[in-house]
Amino acid sequence: MSKVSILGLKLPTDPRWVNLAEISLQEILTDHAYCEQKAASSAISLIQRNPERERLVEELAPIVTEEWGHFRQVLAEMKKRGLALGRQRKDDYVNALMENRVKGGHADNAFLDALLIFALIEARSCERFRLLSEGLEDEYMREFYRRFMISEAGHYRLFIDLANEYFPEEKVKTRWQEWLKMEAKILQNIEVRGDRMH
Repeated sequence: MSKVSILGLKLPTDPRWVNLAEISLQEILTDHAYCEQKAASSAISLIQRNPERERLVEELAPIVTEEWGHFRQVLAEMKKRGLALGRQRKDDYVNALMENRVKGGHADNAFLDALLIFALIEARSCERFRLLSEGLEDEYMREFYRRFMISEAGHYRLFIDLANEYFPEEKVKTRWQEWLKMEAKILQNIEVRGDRMH
């Protein structure tokens, strides 16, 4: 069974992506740093919007700290290499996911979509980190990304678990399959770029 199917993803990343990412380490590290920062901000936002959901608050509070710690780790790596943090770029992948969110109707459906979008982003990040951990020539950077891969796999699982905590398992399963198909279609229509994590 492939690593992609273990994560549930329907489409593997184009194998050219790692080679493109390796060409400009500064750009991929910059994008990676902002992805970690946005993950921390998104977890905070989810807590703020759902303070009554006790388990969610308890589970996501340490994730905020962890993601912010990852942001700092990437910054430290850049500083060590004499690289400057560039400007944040538009994330076409995440924006396309957000466009497919359920609109209108019951607020619970929007909440389920939020959890599943976060799970998808973590799953795809995990897959990309695995590719970097296996495909980069620099042994140190392979190990650097292997640690991130392990962390993202846990986060992906957590968001799926939270969805199953608040919704019937069958509903989660059905919507998750819909999201996996949408995500594969989105990925097919996005240019393969080495300066983006997604």
